[in-house]
Amino acid sequence: MAPVRYSNPNTVYSRVHDENDEEGLLTVAKELTLKSSNPEYLPTWNQNEKYEPLKFQPHIDAGSRADPKLPNLFKKGTNYIKKNITPKLGSEIYDVQLSQLDDAGKDELALFVAQRGVVVFRNQDLASKGPGFQTEFGRHFGPQHIHPTSGAPKGHPELHIVYRRPDVKDLFEHRTNLVGFHSDVTYELQPPGTTFLAIVEGPESGGDTLFADTVEAYNRLSPALQQRLEGLHVLHSAVEQANFSRKNGGVVKRAPVQNIHPLVRTHPVTGQKALFVNQGFSRKIVELKEEESDNLLTFLLNHIANSHDLQARAKWEPNTVVVWDNRRVNHSAILDWDTSESRLAYRITPQAERPVYDLKDLNKPDENHLYDGPDY
Repeated sequence: MAPVRYSNPNTVYSRVHDENDEEGLLTVAKELTLKSSNPEYLPTWNQNEKYEPLKFQPHIDAGSRADPKLPNLFKKGTNYIKKNITPKLGSEIYDVQLSQLDDAGKDELALFVAQRGVVVFRNQDLASKGPGFQTEFGRHFGPQHIHPTSGAPKGHPELHIVYRRPDVKDLFEHRTNLVGFHSDVTYELQPPGTTFLAIVEGPESGGDTLFADTVEAYNRLSPALQQRLEGLHVLHSAVEQANFSRKNGGVVKRAPVQNIHPLVRTHPVTGQKALFVNQGFSRKIVELKEEESDNLLTFLLNHIANSHDLQARAKWEPNTVVVWDNRRVNHSAILDWDTSESRLAYRITPQAERPVYDLKDLNKPDENHLYDGPDY
């Protein structure tokens, strides 16, 4: 298997459960709940919550329905401000309120995010609408993914909660750095597309999120290497994440899967090709021998992570929502703040299409592959 690792210890997704109730619900400690300014978003883990394996379903991306002029996202007469973070990747938007978008505006949002990779929206009221609003908002972009191991607000399993407790001690006890570029839950048969993240509690400074453009990463490769990569496929595995959760007192709500995706995928709306590998879940190039796969994956992962000139940095401010296209960018949290400050965020994670290299295969039915092996 490739020299990559699932590296989500309790530094980021805290799975240290302090309380139990009569329903088998694991929660954070009461004193931490009382300190939280947004307790409705704190994670819970239901030990009795189980889900069947996901099944294939055709997906039509919201961006494919959009007016390319984006008149409903950026309406005439509004005082919106739009500036690019870098020329090719990332934009920052002021005075466009996501919660007020109609369906046409949401379609244009999906297209704009696909075009820019990641978009930072300031001064948003989305979080104040509550967890239920987030779930319904996300349904426009695809079926809501229920994460197999992470916590969720009670009654809202579709929201993925990122919670780092304020009492975590030495973040770097076992690692010299915690940068881990990844694309979310790529082990699924149909990984996410348009994805939303909002931090509702966080440090006064620090805690930014890095994004790396895998379209540009592909374009930077020599034509000869591009040609060699096309036609290769990568095994993406949920097993390491599930095992980590079980070993650390967490829950596994759905049996882990291992699905094979093209190493180079094509975006269904923009038609752009992108490298579809990431440190968290890509395990092996199936057509190659182990040593060959390890070396090629290591090169590609280092290419994405170390090429700072194809990356953008999203700085968090109060009431910020960051939207990215999970098919185009990898991302990493930056854990550079004092450990006495907590960080609480929620992610809206709509599923998208089955990844394909050739768009003629888009929405071709396929089967989800449950893991059947000795490690789980």
